[in-house]
Amino acid sequence: MKKLISIIFGLLFACGLYAQKTAWYHTAGDFEPTHRLVFKIKNTLDIERKNYPVVIERKDFPYPDDYQMRFTVVDPSLPPYEGPSEETIRLYGGHQLRAETNGHALFRQFDDLDKDGIWDELFFQVNLKLNEEKTIYVYVGENIQGWNKHYTHTNIGSYCRQEMPFWESENVGWKTWFANCCDVYAKRKPVLMADRLYMENYDGYSVQEYNYDWGSDIQKVAETMGGGAICLFEFPELPDSVSLPRFTPTQKKQAPEGSLWNAGPISDTRYAYEVIANGPVRSIMKIKTMNWNTDVGSYELEQYYTAYAHQSYSTCKVHFKHFNANKPGIKMGCGIRRKPEIDEDLYQKGGIIISSGPEKIKDPENIDDRAELTVPFIGKAIVVQDQYGPEYKYTGDYGGNHTFKVQPDAEDRFEYMIFAAWSEGAVYNNQNDFEEYVKTTALEFNSPVEIDFIALEVKD
Repeated sequence: MKKLISIIFGLLFACGLYAQKTAWYHTAGDFEPTHRLVFKIKNTLDIERKNYPVVIERKDFPYPDDYQMRFTVVDPSLPPYEGPSEETIRLYGGHQLRAETNGHALFRQFDDLDKDGIWDELFFQVNLKLNEEKTIYVYVGENIQGWNKHYTHTNIGSYCRQEMPFWESENVGWKTWFANCCDVYAKRKPVLMADRLYMENYDGYSVQEYNYDWGSDIQKVAETMGGGAICLFEFPELPDSVSLPRFTPTQKKQAPEGSLWNAGPISDTRYAYEVIANGPVRSIMKIKTMNWNTDVGSYELEQYYTAYAHQSYSTCKVHFKHFNANKPGIKMGCGIRRKPEIDEDLYQKGGIIISSGPEKIKDPENIDDRAELTVPFIGKAIVVQDQYGPEYKYTGDYGGNHTFKVQPDAEDRFEYMIFAAWSEGAVYNNQNDFEEYVKTTALEFNSPVEIDFIALEVKD
């Protein structure tokens, strides 16, 4: 390993190692690093990107064998932190971020995606002006100062006697009450609250009775695809039909009539959940669907749902690990529920579907006399990357859903985003703002920034 590190350092020196003046270097309290990595991040679009997620994979990182505490990500264009008060230091202790010079440290995380004990990705967020090329420094050296506030959360909680996953940003959250079809809950103020929701077993529709800022469930799922789900188009001869993992021939034979749940986990589709990363600025939940058997095929897949700080969307990376079909022409897909009221404002273009309008919110169990909450605006959207050739299809099957047929890559993978907002929220609380947010984010989704490692720099 020492030999490998020596070779890496030799290559770095040959590719552009040079000394820098002391005044150029970031400091924070007694943290005064002498080495830094220089990355260039280029915005290729004529739009401003806000809180844009940046991922640097370990294979593209010059220090493959070092711990998280030895890296500090700094944006030199941001104003330095002036330093904490005495009261703050007493509350947060010696790990509180101290006064900075030459830029501001960014919240970041190193995520071990495959759980082998070695981090796979460095993640942080940046703001970029249109066509801007920004320099980001990653300083090397042990730094124990600087708490990272959590803006996202994910976990697997016991909710009404079933184990189910939750993931959220400060604005909106998701959970899968019905296996792999997303429920949506929205907040009135930026706050994380899913831990209270599942630990104290609050009804999502009445949680606002306990804390008004926590908001409410805004998405009834029932038999539909809810706020987002995968599907299959197994029968080209029946264009209005879709297949969902919880509605199978086995379920129809074994489950009670009208049931919205699978039959037994041995005889029918089953699901498993795993927390991959839990904040501070992104949280990833893995949902594994297995033993999905239909009249024409047998399937197994993994979904990686990710919530991002300061955003009102979740990405979903889909990978069909097994796709065994006994007939040609089967298409993978994904979709969202059609807005249940008559007045639906629908926008569909390319790989974008936006469904919004006024809606009434009420606990579908109808167990008390609480009045319906009439909301002037609830918006949901789904965006599929252009590279997967999204083909729009409305289907009246399973309560009515707006869907896309997709063409996965050679490894049976594809990726999409789901969005949600409501008129009670702090951001995107009307149709125009929400649609603009979805359209802008779709552009970003299809045009990732360019990231280049430039050099290792060493102080004189």
